[in-house]
Amino acid sequence: MDIDTIIRAVQKELGLFVDGKAGPDTWGAIHKKIVPAKPAGGGGMAKPPVASTQTVDARSESVIATLNPRVRPYARSLVLKAAAAGITIKVISGLRSYAEQEALYAKGRTRPGPKVTNARGGYSNHNFGIAFDIGVFDGSRYVPESSRYKAIGALGAELGLEWGGNWKTIKDEPHFQLRPQWAAGIAERDMLAGLRTRNDAGRDFYA
Repeated sequence: MDIDTIIRAVQKELGLFVDGKAGPDTWGAIHKKIVPAKPAGGGGMAKPPVASTQTVDARSESVIATLNPRVRPYARSLVLKAAAAGITIKVISGLRSYAEQEALYAKGRTRPGPKVTNARGGYSNHNFGIAFDIGVFDGSRYVPESSRYKAIGALGAELGLEWGGNWKTIKDEPHFQLRPQWAAGIAERDMLAGLRTRNDAGRDFYA
């Protein structure tokens, strides 16, 4: 089943105008349908519906193994939920060291190439294993840009993950992260400061 057919079927199910084009009305209706409203004073982590022992493809598993153990079942759940929706994704980036993050930050600044991140070492959730990036694939071909990333964003939100496509400044549609309960309602920079403190002290990022 191709993406146009999927969109038409979803639009029909939701009582929308059926044109096969995933515009704001379609995505808004999908979000309202599948993403539960946050309870007042929320912040607790959603329980992933897939057991952590259920594995996915080898490439994704090699990256998932680098993530915080709390995050791994969410990453697997997202891959499996996408597959159930007819979309093939793989987890392509997970934990990065501070040094690896600094090397990425240098691109487009002090090293050749385009800018790929605005986060220095210690200022990315990837540095703490609580974030991962996915890629959409057509067979073995990686698809860097596609409306399917928005569909995956809705699935991730349903699981309780934060999606980079919802960010106000630099949108990052392949990016997902699991916010700790103690960081509910605080700014991203304050959460990162808390993560750095816990990292330096050897504390659990989710405690």
